Amino acid sequence: MPGPVVQGHAKFENTCEKCHVRFDRAAQRGLCMDCHKPVAADFKSATGYHGRLEERECRVCHTEHKGRGAKIVVFDEGRFDHARTDFPLRGKHRGKACAACHRPKLKYRQAPSECVDCHRKDDNDKGHRGGLGPKCANCHDENSWKEGRFDHGKTKFPLHLGHADSKVKCADCHIEHKFVDTQRECVSCHRKDDNDKGHKGHFGVRCDTCHNEGSWKQATFRHDRDTKFALLDRHRTTKCESCHRAPLYKEKTPVRCYACHRNDDNEKGHRGTLGDKCDKCHNAKGWKGTSFDHDRDTKFPLRDKHQAAKCNTCHKDAGKTEKLPLKCAVCHEREDKEKGHKGDYGDKCETCHNEKSFKPSIFDHGRDTKFLLLGKHLKLGCNTCHRGPLYRTKIESRCYACHEKDDVHFASFDLLCDKCHVADNWRKVIKQDGVMPAGPAVPVPDKGRAP
Repeated sequence: MPGPVVQGHAKFENTCEKCHVRFDRAAQRGLCMDCHKPVAADFKSATGYHGRLEERECRVCHTEHKGRGAKIVVFDEGRFDHARTDFPLRGKHRGKACAACHRPKLKYRQAPSECVDCHRKDDNDKGHRGGLGPKCANCHDENSWKEGRFDHGKTKFPLHLGHADSKVKCADCHIEHKFVDTQRECVSCHRKDDNDKGHKGHFGVRCDTCHNEGSWKQATFRHDRDTKFALLDRHRTTKCESCHRAPLYKEKTPVRCYACHRNDDNEKGHRGTLGDKCDKCHNAKGWKGTSFDHDRDTKFPLRDKHQAAKCNTCHKDAGKTEKLPLKCAVCHEREDKEKGHKGDYGDKCETCHNEKSFKPSIFDHGRDTKFLLLGKHLKLGCNTCHRGPLYRTKIESRCYACHEKDDVHFASFDLLCDKCHVADNWRKVIKQDGVMPAGPAVPVPDKGRAP
């Protein structure tokens, strides 16, 4: 035994293999590391004082077998290079006595490394009182506590315009020195401004939608740019709350005209009968003028008397009916009954009438049909021949179809009446060389006899 070991190793004094390997001095360093695990970790990660030293055997600095009270650590505080540790001394930390940070009975490596461990009193005196947390180095350095170097732009709330004004103090937003989890919503600091400006919470908490840090008075919101509803003409001078009657962002503001202008619709006389697509006839300049052009915007151009007719004369149920029929009979059923047709002539009124008037008929039998009206046919009423519904019942064009009762020949001449007779008068007959007056009436034979 070369000599007694230090007090710390006394319990291993009789077990030499704890520190020595026979005939292998190089293995001793590994055995030291097996017991002194924090130092081994420093070597492995190249941190701490030991991790920054040149690789050498432990016994170079730490001797043994010199007695229980021997100092196994050879340490000169005056010549120690603190830069080799994880805490290099800078600024006012230089020149400080070791005992200022290294407490008695604690290992040097156990000295606290967080600023607040030594400067808690400074934190309270400066007014932070722990509100900014333990990372003092975010704002201060080792040269002075008075000068802060915190960059608010690196946070989730960079300071711009009015917020960056030197008159704004940290305590204005960080109430009671609470810096962690500080509310970032504008209204958390500007609720009074919201009430004074008249919003009173009605427009929600997203103040930045309309305002910026420069000024509350001038709004940055542009309705045309920032929404899908561009403000035109009279809408541009309308106050926000005229349309945004419900709390903003809680309920979706309708964009249909009818949502805001229901009263106008009732006062103008539509009363919902023309539907809710007001923009088809009106624009934002005013309700009195209409931009709707029936000839241009529909498939039914208005002519003559139709031009003077009111909308609800035809559009009686526009709020419920999607497509209005274009047939004349839909609106003129009453005239059809009064004129005596009673629906027998179908619904193609335009065949005989136009928009000027019902009374003069524009129908020309000779032009529009294959049966030219001559002689007494010109004076006959339509229903004399057209006894069945028009367009459904085909009218026979042969004379005999209407004049069977006038035939005194009893169909003996092959029913070709027009070979001998004309439409002026039945008593006139056609000869080979022209027309001659008929003689005395031929007596009508008994229908039971042959002619």
